[in-house]
Amino acid sequence: MEAVAGSPLAAASTFLRAHFLPLAATRRTILLVEDEDSITAPLSEALSREGFEPVIAGTAAEALELAASRSPDLVLLDLGLPDGSGLDVCRELRSRSTVPIIMVTARGEETDRIVGLEVGADDYVVKPFSAREVVARIRAVLRRTAAPPPTPLGEVVELGDVRVDRARRSATLAGEQLELSRKEFDLLQLLVDNAGTVVKRERLIDEVWDTNWFGSTKTLDVHVSALRKKLGDDPSTPRYIHTVRGVGFRFAGQDEL
Repeated sequence: MEAVAGSPLAAASTFLRAHFLPLAATRRTILLVEDEDSITAPLSEALSREGFEPVIAGTAAEALELAASRSPDLVLLDLGLPDGSGLDVCRELRSRSTVPIIMVTARGEETDRIVGLEVGADDYVVKPFSAREVVARIRAVLRRTAAPPPTPLGEVVELGDVRVDRARRSATLAGEQLELSRKEFDLLQLLVDNAGTVVKRERLIDEVWDTNWFGSTKTLDVHVSALRKKLGDDPSTPRYIHTVRGVGFRFAGQDEL
């Protein structure tokens, strides 16, 4: 039935178009890379119910193809795929994109989780898991990886050979560009901003990851280790990033460099 202008039905129609259609148009796309139907079916249903648009890939090749064509807002990536490793998919995605990645794996070993984080994953879940947990992790990662507010150009910090450009989210060491992941840059920036003073582990987790971080705090140690390696730091006699045991980490002050 056609709504008559000025009628209550027309008013309701206008309200729906104004308030609900825009929400439908902004549904975030989640690329689910998983080859088990027993997982993809209920998880896709849960994602749709929570306001996301799930897109399913059953192989590594299909995952890379859909990532390129659909530009998802986040990737849920299983490690065990029929045509390759999810770690290789993660490496490839990270080499060309900053899309948030959550590893989904049946492997509960800590080493597997650490490797996933080292190659660029933002978080991980271990099978078996609940759809509620996955949705909660998705929301947390999307909050953490949201675009930061614009920073004035020229906001640069230089400490020794390290130069951090906040506006361009880039860092150099002795003039050479440092290839940093999103988390590594955020970690470096927070440490540099507080150079000469200790930044507690809790603050680093809260500000670089999230106050509702689900994962192990060893994630922080993994990223600090990776950052040190890229800065050429020897963990036993570091120049830049110093460990204050039981408390946190300290970036060397200008007077130490």
